[in-house]
Amino acid sequence: MFPNDALRREDCLKFLSRQMPGFHVGGKTALAWRGVRHNLPAREPLSLWGEGNAGLPEWFQQRFPSRYTTRNPFAPGLPKYFGLQPLPESPEGVLVSVPERALLELLSEVAVHQGIEEARNIMEGARSFRPEVLTTLLKNCRRVKVVRLCVSWAEELNLPWATAAKTAAQKRLGHGRWTHRLKDGTFLVLKS
Repeated sequence: MFPNDALRREDCLKFLSRQMPGFHVGGKTALAWRGVRHNLPAREPLSLWGEGNAGLPEWFQQRFPSRYTTRNPFAPGLPKYFGLQPLPESPEGVLVSVPERALLELLSEVAVHQGIEEARNIMEGARSFRPEVLTTLLKNCRRVKVVRLCVSWAEELNLPWATAAKTAAQKRLGHGRWTHRLKDGTFLVLKS
């Protein structure tokens, strides 16, 4: 970068994707970029994902507020780039989670960095998911919380793909309730 130059976010993301294994735009950011959003604030941090222990460089964080996650919710059996594609308007751009993968990434952040109510509101707008893509992702999801949130909310919201999600996740749902204590002391309880 030369003095007085401005860094473009897309170019920086592409640069980081060449430096960091598994780097992609995911979760809430990917959903918003692909048209599934709910009241997205102007300065919402980017939701970035990758592998290993690498972190985002300070120069990037100063210019583009971001949250970088390496907690992959998917089992190693899922093909490496399944559900990751550049945006149609920039075919040579950074990889961005397709909506189905981005939703599961978002749900994995619930009660960590993502509020429950906002996640549910975002999911309500996810009406046109591809059942075959979601089925593959759910079968390879190793987080019970993510699977149960996806199936429970899909049924409650009467989403068109709810039956396919429940069928795909049947073995992962288990029996009984799943309970998690939230940071504020309340409990998230999900039935099977």
